Amino acid sequence: MSPAQRPRSDRAPPGVAAVHRRLEEAYGPRPWRARGRPLDVLVGTILSQHTSDGNRDAAMRRLTDRFTTWDEAAEAPLGRLADAIRPAGLHRRKARTIRTVLRQIRDDRGRADLRCLRRWPTPKARRYLLALPGVGPKTAACVLLFCLKRPVLPVDTHVHRVSRRLGFIGPRTTAEQAHEVLAGMVPDEKVYAFHVLLIAHGRRVCRARRPDHNACCLRDLCPSANARR
Repeated sequence: MSPAQRPRSDRAPPGVAAVHRRLEEAYGPRPWRARGRPLDVLVGTILSQHTSDGNRDAAMRRLTDRFTTWDEAAEAPLGRLADAIRPAGLHRRKARTIRTVLRQIRDDRGRADLRCLRRWPTPKARRYLLALPGVGPKTAACVLLFCLKRPVLPVDTHVHRVSRRLGFIGPRTTAEQAHEVLAGMVPDEKVYAFHVLLIAHGRRVCRARRPDHNACCLRDLCPSANARR
């Protein structure tokens, strides 16, 4: 990363190991746990876009209550699918994406099921997910990290913001670009914990508006905080 890409400060960005250690001391360890089936996690991640976890969960419950299988959901009228996921917001747009994805997987695999990803190497699984309509790097990474325990780092709004303020990525680096930059910085064994710890810190302290520098456990390491002094 060139100096011009970093936040203006006389302090260089801290190391990932130092940041990880401080965050773990502040928020506790985050052991890596796989959860859910790949297609469930994929649909849940689509539902989670631009809404809260509670709204996502409510929409997912309604969806699985109304449709016995993903193949059934793939054949549902768009209006019925959209009504099922209404709590997630943007329900018509998300319904179109989910139905298109389910149909694509069914056409590729014979049924709407992604258990095959468990057997595939990470690059192949990632390529397949990214080729699905409406699935970007963050959504693919969530399936790989949370469901398959693959060391692929999702960059959500919190990870993007905190990484930028720490100087890990440049101020003009997009979230999509950040996936590639951070992939080369975070060791495989720290990917899961690094992701969830940055989210915790972004929600509690390093907020988008009015970050609480006084309460920040990274204050002395952070170029952004240092530049304000």
